[in-house]
Amino acid sequence: MKKTWWKESVVYQVYWRSFYDTDGDGYGDLEGVIQKLDYIQELGANVIWLNPCYESPDVDNGYDISDYCSVMSKAGTMDTFERLLQEVHKRGMKLIMDLVVNHTSDQHPWFKESRSSIDHPKRDYYIWSKKPNNWRSYFTPSVWEYDEQTEEYYFHSFAVEQPDLNWANSEVRQEIYSSMRFWLDKGIDGFRMDVINLLAKQVGFPDAENPADISYLGNNPGIHEYLQEMHEEVLQHYDIFTVGEIPFVTPEDGLLYVGEGRRELHTLFHFEVCDYMSHWDMQRFKEIQRRWYKGLWGKGWNSQFLNNHDHTRLVTRFGNDTNYRVESAKCFAVLLHMLPGMPYIYQGEEIGMTGVRYQSIDDYHDIAMKNKYEEEVEKGRDPKEVFESLLHLSRDNSRTPVQWDDSPNAGFTQGAPWVKVNPNYKEINVTEALANPDSVFYFYKQLIQLRKENPVMVYGDYQEVLEDHQQIYSFIRELDNERWLVVLNISEQQVDVSLPETLSAARKELLLTNYKNHLDFHGELIMSPYEARVYRLL
Repeated sequence: MKKTWWKESVVYQVYWRSFYDTDGDGYGDLEGVIQKLDYIQELGANVIWLNPCYESPDVDNGYDISDYCSVMSKAGTMDTFERLLQEVHKRGMKLIMDLVVNHTSDQHPWFKESRSSIDHPKRDYYIWSKKPNNWRSYFTPSVWEYDEQTEEYYFHSFAVEQPDLNWANSEVRQEIYSSMRFWLDKGIDGFRMDVINLLAKQVGFPDAENPADISYLGNNPGIHEYLQEMHEEVLQHYDIFTVGEIPFVTPEDGLLYVGEGRRELHTLFHFEVCDYMSHWDMQRFKEIQRRWYKGLWGKGWNSQFLNNHDHTRLVTRFGNDTNYRVESAKCFAVLLHMLPGMPYIYQGEEIGMTGVRYQSIDDYHDIAMKNKYEEEVEKGRDPKEVFESLLHLSRDNSRTPVQWDDSPNAGFTQGAPWVKVNPNYKEINVTEALANPDSVFYFYKQLIQLRKENPVMVYGDYQEVLEDHQQIYSFIRELDNERWLVVLNISEQQVDVSLPETLSAARKELLLTNYKNHLDFHGELIMSPYEARVYRLL
Protein backbone atom coordinates (compact mmCIF):
# COMPACT_ATOMS: atom_id res chain seq x y z
CA MET A 1 0.00 0.00 0.00
CA LYS A 2 1.28 3.45 -0.92
CA LYS A 3 2.29 5.44 2.17
CA THR A 4 1.57 9.19 2.32
CA TRP A 5 1.68 11.92 4.97
CA TRP A 6 -2.05 12.51 4.82
CA LYS A 7 -3.00 8.87 5.43
CA GLU A 8 -1.04 9.08 8.67
CA SER A 9 -2.70 12.33 9.76
CA VAL A 10 -5.39 13.06 12.34
CA VAL A 11 -7.66 15.95 11.35
CA TYR A 12 -9.10 18.45 13.84
CA GLN A 13 -12.10 20.38 12.56
CA VAL A 14 -12.33 24.03 13.59
CA TYR A 15 -15.79 25.54 13.24
CA TRP A 16 -14.27 28.94 13.91
CA ARG A 17 -17.44 30.90 14.70
CA SER A 18 -17.95 28.65 17.74
CA PHE A 19 -14.28 28.15 18.62
CA TYR A 20 -12.91 31.23 20.42
CA ASP A 21 -13.90 34.91 20.22
CA THR A 22 -11.17 37.51 20.77
CA ASP A 23 -12.99 40.75 19.90
CA GLY A 24 -16.18 40.39 21.94
CA ASP A 25 -18.65 40.36 19.05
CA GLY A 26 -19.99 36.94 20.05
CA TYR A 27 -18.49 35.13 17.05
CA GLY A 28 -15.33 33.09 17.12
CA ASP A 29 -12.63 34.41 14.82
CA LEU A 30 -9.34 33.49 13.16
CA GLU A 31 -7.38 35.32 15.85
CA GLY A 32 -9.07 32.98 18.31
CA VAL A 33 -7.86 29.98 16.32
CA ILE A 34 -4.31 31.38 16.42
CA GLN A 35 -4.49 31.78 20.19
CA LYS A 36 -5.61 28.17 20.65
CA LEU A 37 -3.18 26.48 18.26
CA ASP A 38 -1.00 25.30 21.13
CA TYR A 39 -4.04 23.49 22.52
CA ILE A 40 -4.62 21.65 19.23
CA GLN A 41 -0.91 20.87 19.02
CA GLU A 42 -0.96 19.51 22.58
CA LEU A 43 -3.78 17.16 21.58
CA GLY A 44 -1.61 15.84 18.77
CA ALA A 45 -3.76 16.49 15.68
CA ASN A 46 -1.63 17.51 12.74
CA VAL A 47 -4.15 18.77 10.16
CA ILE A 48 -6.66 21.55 10.86
CA TRP A 49 -9.79 21.73 8.72
CA LEU A 50 -11.13 25.28 8.81
CA ASN A 51 -14.80 25.83 7.97
CA PRO A 52 -15.54 28.59 5.42
CA CYS A 53 -14.20 32.01 6.34
CA TYR A 54 -14.77 33.70 2.96
CA GLU A 55 -16.85 36.85 2.52
CA SER A 56 -20.50 35.90 2.98
CA PRO A 57 -23.90 37.31 3.95
CA ASP A 58 -23.84 34.39 6.42
CA VAL A 59 -27.30 33.01 5.70
CA ASP A 60 -25.93 29.47 6.05
CA ASN A 61 -22.98 30.09 8.37
CA GLY A 62 -20.51 30.91 5.64
CA TYR A 63 -21.58 28.27 3.11
CA ASP A 64 -23.13 31.07 1.02
CA ILE A 65 -20.02 32.74 -0.41
CA SER A 66 -20.07 36.17 -2.04
CA ASP A 67 -16.32 36.44 -2.71
CA TYR A 68 -14.04 33.41 -2.99
CA CYS A 69 -10.82 35.42 -2.56
CA SER A 70 -11.53 37.37 0.62
CA VAL A 71 -12.06 36.86 4.35
CA MET A 72 -15.37 37.51 6.13
CA SER A 73 -15.16 40.45 8.53
CA LYS A 74 -16.61 38.30 11.35
CA ALA A 75 -13.63 35.98 10.95
CA GLY A 76 -10.95 38.66 10.60
CA THR A 77 -8.80 39.95 7.75
CA MET A 78 -6.58 38.43 5.10
CA ASP A 79 -3.63 39.43 7.28
CA THR A 80 -5.11 37.42 10.16
CA PHE A 81 -5.57 34.44 7.87
CA GLU A 82 -1.98 34.63 6.64
CA ARG A 83 -0.70 34.79 10.22
CA LEU A 84 -2.87 31.78 11.09
CA LEU A 85 -1.39 29.80 8.21
CA GLN A 86 2.13 30.83 9.24
CA GLU A 87 1.53 29.84 12.88
CA VAL A 88 0.02 26.48 11.87
CA HIS A 89 3.07 25.69 9.72
CA LYS A 90 5.44 26.91 12.42
CA ARG A 91 4.04 24.17 14.68
CA GLY A 92 4.54 21.48 12.06
CA MET A 93 0.81 21.22 11.35
CA LYS A 94 -1.14 21.69 8.13
CA LEU A 95 -4.27 23.67 7.25
CA ILE A 96 -7.02 22.72 4.82
CA MET A 97 -9.89 25.00 3.84
CA ASP A 98 -13.50 24.35 2.95
CA LEU A 99 -14.06 24.55 -0.80
CA VAL A 100 -17.70 25.43 -1.48
CA VAL A 101 -18.15 25.49 -5.25
CA ASN A 102 -21.49 23.80 -5.89
CA HIS A 103 -23.20 27.10 -5.16
CA THR A 104 -22.54 30.72 -4.22
CA SER A 105 -24.47 33.35 -2.31
CA ASP A 106 -27.19 35.18 -4.20
CA GLN A 107 -25.15 38.27 -3.27
CA HIS A 108 -22.15 37.10 -5.28
CA PRO A 109 -21.43 39.55 -8.13
CA TRP A 110 -21.72 36.67 -10.61
CA PHE A 111 -25.30 35.95 -9.56
CA LYS A 112 -26.28 39.61 -9.44
CA GLU A 113 -25.12 39.90 -13.04
CA SER A 114 -26.69 36.56 -14.00
CA ARG A 115 -30.14 37.57 -12.76
CA SER A 116 -29.93 41.10 -14.19
CA SER A 117 -30.93 40.00 -17.70
CA ILE A 118 -31.53 36.83 -19.70
CA ASP A 119 -29.03 38.20 -22.22
CA HIS A 120 -26.24 38.94 -19.76
CA PRO A 121 -22.91 37.16 -20.53
CA LYS A 122 -22.98 35.63 -17.04
CA ARG A 123 -26.55 34.37 -17.33
CA ASP A 124 -25.18 30.89 -17.97
CA TYR A 125 -23.01 30.95 -14.82
CA TYR A 126 -26.10 29.61 -13.03
CA ILE A 127 -28.96 27.28 -13.92
CA TRP A 128 -32.17 28.89 -15.16
CA SER A 129 -35.43 27.40 -16.39
CA LYS A 130 -38.84 28.59 -17.51
CA LYS A 131 -40.48 25.50 -16.05
CA PRO A 132 -39.54 23.90 -12.71
CA ASN A 133 -39.55 20.14 -12.13
CA ASN A 134 -40.62 18.36 -8.92
CA TRP A 135 -37.25 18.07 -7.17
CA ARG A 136 -36.76 19.00 -3.52
CA SER A 137 -33.73 20.86 -2.22
CA TYR A 138 -31.97 20.02 1.04
CA PHE A 139 -33.54 23.00 2.82
CA THR A 140 -36.77 23.80 0.93
CA PRO A 141 -39.66 21.97 -0.80
CA SER A 142 -38.31 22.89 -4.27
CA VAL A 143 -34.90 23.34 -5.89
CA TRP A 144 -36.40 26.13 -7.99
CA GLU A 145 -36.97 29.74 -6.97
CA TYR A 146 -38.90 32.18 -9.16
CA ASP A 147 -37.09 35.38 -10.07
CA GLU A 148 -39.53 38.16 -10.94
CA GLN A 149 -36.94 40.30 -12.69
CA THR A 150 -36.37 37.86 -15.56
CA GLU A 151 -39.48 35.70 -15.04
CA GLU A 152 -37.51 32.46 -14.83
CA TYR A 153 -36.58 30.03 -12.06
CA TYR A 154 -33.07 29.48 -10.76
CA PHE A 155 -31.80 26.20 -9.29
CA HIS A 156 -30.62 25.86 -5.67
CA SER A 157 -29.73 22.57 -3.97
CA PHE A 158 -29.81 24.29 -0.57
CA ALA A 159 -31.30 27.62 0.60
CA VAL A 160 -32.93 30.01 -1.87
CA GLU A 161 -30.01 32.35 -1.12
CA GLN A 162 -27.57 29.69 -2.42
CA PRO A 163 -27.99 29.38 -6.21
CA ASP A 164 -26.09 26.50 -7.81
CA LEU A 165 -23.29 27.26 -10.23
CA ASN A 166 -23.55 25.84 -13.74
CA TRP A 167 -20.50 23.60 -13.94
CA ALA A 168 -21.33 22.74 -17.54
CA ASN A 169 -20.05 26.24 -18.35
CA SER A 170 -16.27 26.05 -18.85
CA GLU A 171 -15.87 29.72 -17.86
CA VAL A 172 -17.35 28.92 -14.44
CA ARG A 173 -14.91 26.07 -13.98
CA GLN A 174 -11.95 28.29 -14.86
CA GLU A 175 -13.14 30.95 -12.39
CA ILE A 176 -13.25 28.32 -9.65
CA TYR A 177 -9.83 26.91 -10.53
CA SER A 178 -8.41 30.43 -10.35
CA SER A 179 -9.81 30.93 -6.83
CA MET A 180 -8.40 27.55 -5.76
CA ARG A 181 -4.94 28.57 -6.95
CA PHE A 182 -5.30 31.84 -5.03
CA TRP A 183 -5.40 29.95 -1.72
CA LEU A 184 -3.02 27.17 -2.67
CA ASP A 185 -0.43 29.74 -3.70
CA LYS A 186 -0.73 31.24 -0.22
CA GLY A 187 0.43 27.86 1.06
CA ILE A 188 -2.67 26.08 2.34
CA ASP A 189 -2.37 22.29 2.42
CA GLY A 190 -5.57 21.23 0.70
CA PHE A 191 -9.34 21.32 0.65
CA ARG A 192 -12.34 19.71 2.25
CA MET A 193 -14.74 19.89 -0.71
CA ASP A 194 -18.32 20.65 0.21
CA VAL A 195 -20.95 18.39 -1.49
CA ILE A 196 -18.50 17.99 -4.34
CA ASN A 197 -20.49 15.24 -6.05
CA LEU A 198 -23.42 17.60 -6.66
CA LEU A 199 -21.60 19.66 -9.30
CA ALA A 200 -22.97 17.74 -12.31
CA LYS A 201 -26.74 17.89 -12.88
CA GLN A 202 -29.04 15.46 -14.64
CA VAL A 203 -29.50 16.49 -18.25
CA GLY A 204 -33.00 17.84 -18.86
CA PHE A 205 -34.01 17.76 -15.17
CA PRO A 206 -36.62 14.99 -15.51
CA ASP A 207 -39.26 14.72 -12.78
CA ALA A 208 -38.39 12.27 -9.99
CA GLU A 209 -40.61 9.31 -9.17
CA ASN A 210 -39.96 9.96 -5.48
CA PRO A 211 -39.00 13.62 -4.95
CA ALA A 212 -38.34 13.02 -1.24
CA ASP A 213 -35.32 10.86 -2.16
CA ILE A 214 -32.98 13.66 -3.16
CA SER A 215 -30.18 11.38 -4.32
CA TYR A 216 -30.90 12.66 -7.86
CA LEU A 217 -28.90 15.74 -6.84
CA GLY A 218 -25.59 13.86 -6.80
CA ASN A 219 -23.30 11.48 -8.72
CA ASN A 220 -24.62 12.47 -12.12
CA PRO A 221 -22.86 11.91 -15.48
CA GLY A 222 -20.03 14.38 -15.95
CA ILE A 223 -18.95 14.62 -12.30
CA HIS A 224 -15.79 12.55 -12.76
CA GLU A 225 -14.79 14.52 -15.84
CA TYR A 226 -15.09 17.74 -13.81
CA LEU A 227 -12.97 16.37 -10.96
CA GLN A 228 -10.35 14.93 -13.29
CA GLU A 229 -10.12 18.32 -15.01
CA MET A 230 -9.78 20.00 -11.60
CA HIS A 231 -6.97 17.59 -10.75
CA GLU A 232 -5.27 18.17 -14.08
CA GLU A 233 -5.51 21.96 -13.95
CA VAL A 234 -4.99 22.59 -10.23
CA LEU A 235 -4.59 19.80 -7.69
CA GLN A 236 -1.70 17.84 -9.20
CA HIS A 237 0.56 20.88 -9.06
CA TYR A 238 0.59 21.04 -5.24
CA ASP A 239 1.54 18.63 -2.41
CA ILE A 240 -1.87 18.74 -0.80
CA PHE A 241 -4.64 16.65 0.70
CA THR A 242 -8.22 16.58 -0.59
CA VAL A 243 -11.31 15.11 1.03
CA GLY A 244 -14.69 15.22 -0.67
CA GLU A 245 -18.01 15.46 1.13
CA ILE A 246 -19.90 12.90 -0.96
CA PRO A 247 -23.45 11.94 0.02
CA PHE A 248 -25.52 9.21 -1.70
CA VAL A 249 -22.57 6.91 -2.43
CA THR A 250 -21.90 3.21 -2.12
CA PRO A 251 -18.33 1.91 -1.75
CA GLU A 252 -18.37 1.15 -5.48
CA ASP A 253 -19.28 4.77 -6.23
CA GLY A 254 -16.79 6.01 -3.67
CA LEU A 255 -13.91 4.22 -5.32
CA LEU A 256 -14.57 6.21 -8.50
CA TYR A 257 -13.83 9.39 -6.54
CA VAL A 258 -10.83 8.23 -4.48
CA GLY A 259 -9.29 5.30 -6.37
CA GLU A 260 -5.53 5.80 -6.33
CA GLY A 261 -5.27 5.71 -10.11
CA ARG A 262 -8.30 7.92 -10.76
CA ARG A 263 -6.59 11.32 -10.38
CA GLU A 264 -9.57 12.86 -8.62
CA LEU A 265 -9.62 13.06 -4.77
CA HIS A 266 -7.58 11.50 -1.98
CA THR A 267 -10.38 10.50 0.36
CA LEU A 268 -14.05 11.09 1.07
CA PHE A 269 -16.75 11.46 3.68
CA HIS A 270 -19.67 9.15 3.04
CA PHE A 271 -22.82 9.52 5.14
CA GLU A 272 -24.17 6.02 5.62
CA VAL A 273 -23.70 6.49 9.36
CA CYS A 274 -24.33 10.16 10.08
CA ASP A 275 -27.21 10.73 7.64
CA TYR A 276 -29.01 7.41 7.89
CA MET A 277 -28.40 6.08 11.42
CA SER A 278 -30.23 8.41 13.80
CA HIS A 279 -29.32 6.29 16.85
CA TRP A 280 -26.65 3.66 17.48
CA ASP A 281 -27.29 0.47 15.54
CA MET A 282 -24.48 -2.02 16.10
CA GLN A 283 -25.23 -4.46 13.30
CA ARG A 284 -25.83 -1.73 10.78
CA PHE A 285 -22.59 0.03 11.73
CA LYS A 286 -20.60 -3.21 11.45
CA GLU A 287 -22.13 -3.91 8.05
CA ILE A 288 -21.27 -0.40 6.81
CA GLN A 289 -17.66 -0.74 7.96
CA ARG A 290 -17.43 -4.19 6.38
CA ARG A 291 -18.61 -2.99 2.96
CA TRP A 292 -16.47 0.13 2.88
CA TYR A 293 -13.36 -1.77 3.95
CA LYS A 294 -13.92 -4.38 1.27
CA GLY A 295 -14.67 -1.70 -1.34
CA LEU A 296 -11.75 0.65 -0.68
CA TRP A 297 -8.92 -1.16 1.13
CA GLY A 298 -5.74 -1.17 -0.90
CA LYS A 299 -7.42 0.88 -3.66
CA GLY A 300 -8.57 4.12 -2.02
CA TRP A 301 -8.79 5.79 1.38
CA ASN A 302 -11.70 6.19 3.78
CA SER A 303 -12.52 8.75 6.48
CA GLN A 304 -13.87 7.98 9.95
CA PHE A 305 -16.10 10.45 11.78
CA LEU A 306 -19.20 10.30 13.96
CA ASN A 307 -19.97 14.00 14.29
CA ASN A 308 -19.16 17.36 12.72
CA HIS A 309 -20.79 20.79 12.34
CA ASP A 310 -23.77 19.17 10.56
CA HIS A 311 -24.38 16.26 12.93
CA THR A 312 -25.29 15.90 16.60
CA ARG A 313 -22.38 15.33 18.98
CA LEU A 314 -21.52 11.66 19.18
CA VAL A 315 -21.91 11.10 22.95
CA THR A 316 -25.47 12.45 22.74
CA ARG A 317 -26.45 10.73 19.51
CA PHE A 318 -24.69 7.37 19.76
CA GLY A 319 -23.37 7.12 23.32
CA ASN A 320 -24.68 8.08 26.75
CA ASP A 321 -24.24 11.74 27.65
CA THR A 322 -25.34 11.35 31.28
CA ASN A 323 -24.31 8.26 33.27
CA TYR A 324 -21.54 7.15 30.91
CA ARG A 325 -20.52 10.36 29.16
CA VAL A 326 -16.77 9.95 29.78
CA GLU A 327 -16.77 6.20 29.21
CA SER A 328 -18.78 6.37 25.98
CA ALA A 329 -16.72 9.32 24.68
CA LYS A 330 -13.54 7.29 25.19
CA CYS A 331 -15.07 4.12 23.78
CA PHE A 332 -16.11 5.81 20.54
CA ALA A 333 -12.71 7.49 20.34
CA VAL A 334 -11.06 4.06 20.31
CA LEU A 335 -13.52 2.89 17.66
CA LEU A 336 -12.80 5.82 15.34
CA HIS A 337 -9.04 5.84 15.73
CA MET A 338 -8.66 2.07 15.44
CA LEU A 339 -10.86 1.55 12.39
CA PRO A 340 -9.18 1.66 8.96
CA GLY A 341 -9.17 5.16 7.49
CA MET A 342 -8.41 8.69 8.65
CA PRO A 343 -9.91 9.88 11.97
CA TYR A 344 -11.54 13.32 12.21
CA ILE A 345 -12.03 15.09 15.55
CA TYR A 346 -14.69 17.79 15.73
CA GLN A 347 -13.86 20.62 18.14
CA GLY A 348 -15.06 19.80 21.66
CA GLU A 349 -15.32 16.08 20.90
CA GLU A 350 -11.96 15.66 22.64
CA ILE A 351 -13.46 16.83 25.97
CA GLY A 352 -16.72 14.93 25.57
CA MET A 353 -18.96 17.91 24.81
CA THR A 354 -22.63 16.98 24.49
CA GLY A 355 -25.50 18.05 22.29
CA VAL A 356 -27.77 20.83 23.51
CA ARG A 357 -31.53 21.03 23.97
CA TYR A 358 -32.95 24.54 23.80
CA GLN A 359 -36.51 25.23 24.89
CA SER A 360 -37.79 27.05 21.81
CA ILE A 361 -37.37 27.04 18.04
CA ASP A 362 -36.39 30.71 18.45
CA ASP A 363 -33.16 29.65 20.16
CA TYR A 364 -32.03 27.68 17.10
CA HIS A 365 -30.12 29.16 14.15
CA ASP A 366 -29.89 26.05 11.92
CA ILE A 367 -31.52 27.12 8.65
CA ALA A 368 -32.30 23.51 7.69
CA MET A 369 -34.11 22.91 10.99
CA LYS A 370 -36.00 26.22 10.93
CA ASN A 371 -37.13 25.75 7.33
CA LYS A 372 -38.31 22.20 8.05
CA TYR A 373 -40.16 23.41 11.16
CA GLU A 374 -42.03 26.06 9.15
CA GLU A 375 -42.80 23.62 6.35
CA GLU A 376 -44.29 21.01 8.70
CA VAL A 377 -46.26 23.53 10.80
CA GLU A 378 -47.75 24.99 7.61
CA LYS A 379 -49.06 21.50 6.83
CA GLY A 380 -51.11 21.72 10.03
CA ARG A 381 -48.92 19.61 12.32
CA ASP A 382 -48.73 20.49 16.01
CA PRO A 383 -45.78 22.92 16.46
CA LYS A 384 -44.68 21.25 19.71
CA GLU A 385 -44.66 17.82 18.06
CA VAL A 386 -42.68 19.16 15.08
CA PHE A 387 -40.19 20.87 17.39
CA GLU A 388 -39.63 17.69 19.42
CA SER A 389 -39.16 15.61 16.26
CA LEU A 390 -36.40 17.90 14.99
CA LEU A 391 -34.38 18.29 18.21
CA HIS A 392 -32.27 15.14 18.07
CA LEU A 393 -30.66 15.81 14.72
CA SER A 394 -30.53 19.62 14.70
CA ARG A 395 -27.20 20.87 13.41
CA ASP A 396 -27.07 23.36 16.30
CA ASN A 397 -26.48 20.40 18.62
CA SER A 398 -22.85 20.51 17.57
CA ARG A 399 -22.52 24.24 16.91
CA THR A 400 -22.61 25.54 20.48
CA PRO A 401 -19.42 27.35 21.54
CA VAL A 402 -16.41 25.38 22.71
CA GLN A 403 -16.44 25.23 26.49
CA TRP A 404 -13.04 26.55 27.56
CA ASP A 405 -13.68 27.09 31.27
CA ASP A 406 -16.42 27.66 33.85
CA SER A 407 -16.50 31.46 33.56
CA PRO A 408 -19.52 33.21 31.94
CA ASN A 409 -20.19 31.99 28.38
CA ALA A 410 -17.73 29.14 28.99
CA GLY A 411 -14.81 31.49 28.35
CA PHE A 412 -15.78 31.58 24.67
CA THR A 413 -16.59 35.30 24.48
CA GLN A 414 -16.75 38.49 26.53
CA GLY A 415 -19.86 39.47 24.54
CA ALA A 416 -23.18 37.79 23.81
CA PRO A 417 -22.52 34.48 21.98
CA TRP A 418 -24.09 34.12 18.54
CA VAL A 419 -25.70 30.88 19.73
CA LYS A 420 -26.37 29.98 23.34
CA VAL A 421 -23.68 28.11 25.25
CA ASN A 422 -24.56 24.62 26.48
CA PRO A 423 -25.57 25.05 30.16
CA ASN A 424 -23.34 22.13 31.24
CA TYR A 425 -20.15 24.13 30.57
CA LYS A 426 -19.40 24.47 34.30
CA GLU A 427 -18.83 20.71 34.53
CA ILE A 428 -17.56 20.03 30.99
CA ASN A 429 -14.79 22.36 29.84
CA VAL A 430 -11.18 22.40 28.64
CA THR A 431 -9.73 23.74 31.90
CA GLU A 432 -11.29 20.86 33.83
CA ALA A 433 -10.14 18.35 31.21
CA LEU A 434 -6.53 19.56 31.25
CA ALA A 435 -6.44 19.37 35.06
CA ASN A 436 -7.70 15.77 35.12
CA PRO A 437 -5.23 13.09 33.97
CA ASP A 438 -8.16 10.69 33.39
CA SER A 439 -10.08 13.11 31.17
CA VAL A 440 -11.37 12.46 27.68
CA PHE A 441 -8.75 14.92 26.38
CA TYR A 442 -5.75 12.93 27.60
CA PHE A 443 -7.31 9.72 26.33
CA TYR A 444 -7.57 11.24 22.85
CA LYS A 445 -4.00 12.46 23.15
CA GLN A 446 -2.86 8.94 24.04
CA LEU A 447 -4.76 7.46 21.08
CA ILE A 448 -3.27 9.95 18.64
CA GLN A 449 0.24 9.30 19.95
CA LEU A 450 -0.30 5.55 19.59
CA ARG A 451 -1.31 6.10 15.96
CA LYS A 452 1.81 8.16 15.27
CA GLU A 453 4.08 5.49 16.73
CA ASN A 454 2.36 2.38 15.36
CA PRO A 455 1.81 2.02 11.59
CA VAL A 456 -0.51 -0.94 12.26
CA MET A 457 -3.21 1.60 13.23
CA VAL A 458 -2.87 3.26 9.82
CA TYR A 459 -1.87 0.57 7.35
CA GLY A 460 -2.92 -2.61 9.13
CA ASP A 461 -5.47 -5.00 7.61
CA TYR A 462 -8.87 -5.22 9.29
CA GLN A 463 -10.53 -8.46 10.39
CA GLU A 464 -13.77 -8.62 12.36
CA VAL A 465 -14.21 -10.80 15.44
CA LEU A 466 -17.60 -11.76 16.93
CA GLU A 467 -19.37 -10.37 13.87
CA ASP A 468 -22.93 -11.02 15.08
CA HIS A 469 -22.55 -9.86 18.68
CA GLN A 470 -25.16 -7.25 19.61
CA GLN A 471 -23.10 -5.36 22.21
CA ILE A 472 -19.48 -6.10 21.34
CA TYR A 473 -17.56 -4.66 18.43
CA SER A 474 -14.23 -6.43 18.09
CA PHE A 475 -11.64 -6.55 15.34
CA ILE A 476 -7.97 -7.20 14.61
CA ARG A 477 -5.59 -4.80 12.85
CA GLU A 478 -2.55 -6.56 11.42
CA LEU A 479 0.57 -5.27 9.68
CA ASP A 480 3.61 -7.49 9.03
CA ASN A 481 4.09 -9.32 12.35
CA GLU A 482 2.15 -6.83 14.46
CA ARG A 483 -1.39 -7.86 15.48
CA TRP A 484 -3.69 -5.73 17.63
CA LEU A 485 -7.02 -6.82 19.06
CA VAL A 486 -9.69 -4.20 19.75
CA VAL A 487 -12.65 -5.11 21.99
CA LEU A 488 -15.42 -2.56 22.61
CA ASN A 489 -18.57 -2.94 24.67
CA ILE A 490 -20.85 -0.37 23.02
CA SER A 491 -23.73 -0.79 25.43
CA GLU A 492 -24.92 0.21 28.89
CA GLN A 493 -24.75 -3.35 30.27
CA GLN A 494 -21.88 -5.42 31.60
CA VAL A 495 -21.08 -8.11 29.03
CA ASP A 496 -19.17 -11.38 29.41
CA VAL A 497 -17.16 -11.81 26.23
CA SER A 498 -16.03 -15.21 25.03
CA LEU A 499 -13.38 -14.73 22.37
CA PRO A 500 -12.66 -17.40 19.77
CA GLU A 501 -10.31 -20.01 21.26
CA THR A 502 -7.27 -18.91 19.25
CA LEU A 503 -7.60 -15.39 20.64
CA SER A 504 -8.64 -16.44 24.12
CA ALA A 505 -5.55 -18.61 24.47
CA ALA A 506 -3.17 -16.07 22.92
CA ARG A 507 -0.80 -14.05 25.08
CA LYS A 508 -1.89 -10.45 25.18
CA GLU A 509 -0.40 -7.14 26.21
CA LEU A 510 -2.99 -4.52 27.21
CA LEU A 511 -2.03 -1.29 25.41
CA LEU A 512 -5.00 0.95 26.13
CA THR A 513 -8.21 0.90 28.11
CA ASN A 514 -10.73 3.38 29.50
CA TYR A 515 -11.30 1.46 32.76
CA LYS A 516 -8.76 1.00 35.55
CA ASN A 517 -10.07 -2.33 36.84
CA HIS A 518 -10.81 -5.47 34.80
CA LEU A 519 -12.82 -8.48 35.91
CA ASP A 520 -11.68 -11.26 33.60
CA PHE A 521 -12.61 -14.82 34.53
CA HIS A 522 -11.47 -18.16 33.07
CA GLY A 523 -10.59 -16.72 29.69
CA GLU A 524 -13.71 -14.55 29.45
CA LEU A 525 -13.45 -10.77 29.26
CA ILE A 526 -15.94 -9.17 31.62
CA MET A 527 -16.57 -5.82 29.97
CA SER A 528 -18.13 -2.90 31.83
CA PRO A 529 -20.52 -0.48 30.06
CA TYR A 530 -18.73 1.31 27.20
CA GLU A 531 -15.46 -0.36 28.10
CA ALA A 532 -12.75 -0.31 25.44
CA ARG A 533 -9.60 -2.42 25.36
CA VAL A 534 -6.76 -2.59 22.86
CA TYR A 535 -4.36 -5.56 23.10
CA ARG A 536 -1.17 -6.42 21.31
CA LEU A 537 -1.26 -10.11 20.50
CA LEU A 538 2.09 -11.67 21.41
